[in-house]
Amino acid sequence: MTVPASRVRRRPAVPGRTLALVLALALLAPLGLIFVQAERDFADDHDLVSRERLGVRYLRALGPLTDAVVEAQAIAVAEGAVSRASLAAAVEGVAEVDNAVGDELRTHERWAGLRAKLEALPDRGIGDPEAAFRAYSEASDLLLALYRKVRESSGLIRDPRSDSFFLQDGIGGDLPTATVLAGRLVDLARLSAKRPAAERARIGAELAELRVSALGPANGLVADLRSAVDSSESTDLGANVLTPLDTYQRSLETFALYSAPGAGRSAPSTDQLTRAGISAQNSAKQLRTVILDQLDALLRERLDALERDRLLGRIAAAAAAALIAGIVALHVAALRRDRSRATPARREPAEAGPAPAVHPNPPLPAPGADRQPVAVGHGGDADRWRPFDAAR
Repeated sequence: MTVPASRVRRRPAVPGRTLALVLALALLAPLGLIFVQAERDFADDHDLVSRERLGVRYLRALGPLTDAVVEAQAIAVAEGAVSRASLAAAVEGVAEVDNAVGDELRTHERWAGLRAKLEALPDRGIGDPEAAFRAYSEASDLLLALYRKVRESSGLIRDPRSDSFFLQDGIGGDLPTATVLAGRLVDLARLSAKRPAAERARIGAELAELRVSALGPANGLVADLRSAVDSSESTDLGANVLTPLDTYQRSLETFALYSAPGAGRSAPSTDQLTRAGISAQNSAKQLRTVILDQLDALLRERLDALERDRLLGRIAAAAAAALIAGIVALHVAALRRDRSRATPARREPAEAGPAPAVHPNPPLPAPGADRQPVAVGHGGDADRWRPFDAAR
C-alpha cells in the first residue's frame, strides 16, 4: 500500500508582480506632473494672447481719436471753428472701450487725464493760435503716452513672435507718433509764416528738428512692416499689407519733399505741405486698419493653436492614464491568481484498511522449526537447504 506524500508548497511569484505593479503606478507621478505643467503653460500663454487682443481692441479705438485730435489742431491753428462732434464721438468710443477693458489694462487713470484735457481744448484759435497749438500739443503728448501704456499693460510690447511684434510696434508706436508729429509739423510751418522775421532762424531750426522727429517713426513703420512680412509664416500678411504700405510710402516721400526748406527760404511751402500731410494721413488711416486686422488675425490663430495643443495634450494624457490603468488591472488580476494557486485545498488521504497490529515482543520460532520438510518441486528456500540435510 502506497501512502501519498504531502505536496510541497510552491512559493508564489508575488515580489515580481508587485514590483511591476509599483512601477506602473509610479508612472502616474511624472505623467501628472507633465500634465499639470502643460496646463499651467497653456493658461499663461492663453492669458497673454487674450490680453494682447484687448490691447489691439484699445488701439483700434485710439486710431479715430488720433485723427480727430490732429484735424482739430489744424483747424484751431488755422483760426477756424473746430467741430466738436467728431472729436466727441471719438472720445466716447475710447471711453466705451476703457470701461470694458480698462481694469485689466490699468488705463483708467491715464484715460481720465487725457479725457479731461481733450474736453478743455478750445473750439477755435481766433486771436491766439499759438495757445491753441500748445494746448493741442499737450493733449497729443498725453495721447501718445496712453498708446505706450496700452502696449505695456497688454503685453504687446513683449510679444514673443517676430511678425506680431513688428506689427504692434508699428501700429502702437511708429504710426501714431508719425501722425501726430507730421500734423504738428504742418501746423508749426503755418504758424511760422505769421511770426516776425527776427524769429525766422529759430523757427527754421525748430521745423528741421520736428521734421526729423516726424520722418523717423514713419520710416521705422515701413521697416517694421517689411520685417513683419519677411518673418511671418502667414501668406495673407504680405498680400494684405504691402499694397497699402506702398501707398503710404509714396505719400511719405512726397511729405518729406515738401517739408524740406525751399531755395531762398527757411520754411517749407505751407500749402503744398498741408496737401502732402492730408494725403499721408489718409494713407495712414488705410494702413492702420489693415495692420490692426492682421495683428488681431495672428493673435486669433495663436489662440486656436493653443486650444488644439491643449486638446491633444489632454487626449494623450487620458490615453496614457487609461493604458496605465489597464496594466495595473492586469497585474492585480495576475497577483490574485498567484495567491489563489499558492494556497490549494488540502487533499484527503486515500481510504485503506486497518493497519496490522504489531506485537511488542514477537515469539521466537520453535527449535527445529527451520528444518521442516519441504515438498519436492517447490522452489525458493527449500532448494537452498537440501545439500545441508543430505550431509547430516
